[in-house]
Amino acid sequence: MGTDKFDDYLAVHYVQRSNWLRAAVLGANDGILSTSSLAIGVAAASDLRDPIILATIAGLVAGALSMAAGEYVSVSSQTDVEKADIEREKEELKEMPEIELLRLASIYEERGLSKETAKLVALELTENDALAAHIRDELGLNEVSQAHPIQAAIASGASFTVGGMLPLLVALFMPIEQMEIYLYCSAILFLAILGAVSARTGGSPVLRPVLRITFWGTVAMGITALIGYLFGVNLG
Repeated sequence: MGTDKFDDYLAVHYVQRSNWLRAAVLGANDGILSTSSLAIGVAAASDLRDPIILATIAGLVAGALSMAAGEYVSVSSQTDVEKADIEREKEELKEMPEIELLRLASIYEERGLSKETAKLVALELTENDALAAHIRDELGLNEVSQAHPIQAAIASGASFTVGGMLPLLVALFMPIEQMEIYLYCSAILFLAILGAVSARTGGSPVLRPVLRITFWGTVAMGITALIGYLFGVNLG
C-alpha cells in the first residue's frame, strides 16, 4: 500500500471530531428546539407578532449565553479532574515506579498480551516516556478524549445562536395566522437537516439520528404549545 493510499485510509476515522461535534450538535439542536418551543408557546397565547419576536430574541440570547457558560463550566470540571489524575500519576511514578510498571504490564496482559510480552512492552514504554504511557493506558486519556473548555463553549454557544436564528426568521417573516404551524413545520425541517448533517459529519447512518431528533422535537414543541393553550393568557 502506497503512502498516499495509507494516509487516505487513515483519514476515514471520525472519532477526532467527536468533542467539537457533540458540542456543536447539542447547541444547534437546543437553539432550534428551545427557541421554537418558546415561540410556539407564546404564539399559542397571542395574536400579535411582537410578543412572539420578543420572546424568541430573549430565548435566543439567554440560551446562547447559558449554553456557552454551562459547557465551559462542565468541561472545565472534567479538565480539573484529568489534571488532578495526571499529577497523582506523576507522584506515584516517583514514589513507586516498580509497582507502576507492574500495573502497566497487567493492563496490557488484560488486553490479550502474554505475561512476558506485556512486561516487555510496559518496560519499553516506561523507558521511553513513563508518564505518557500511564496517562494513555491507565487513565485512558489521549488527544481525542481530552477536554477543551473554550473550544466546547464556543462551539456550543455559536451553534445555539445559529440554530436559534432560524425560528426567529420564521417569526419575523411568516404570516401571523397559524404561526404555530409555521414554527413547528420549519423547526422539524431544521432538526431533520441538523440530524442528517451531524450524522454525515460523524460518518454514521442518517436515518436513525433524523428520526430521533424529529420525534423528541415534536414532543417538546407539542407540550409547549399545549401549555400555551391551557393557560390561555391573551398577550395580544
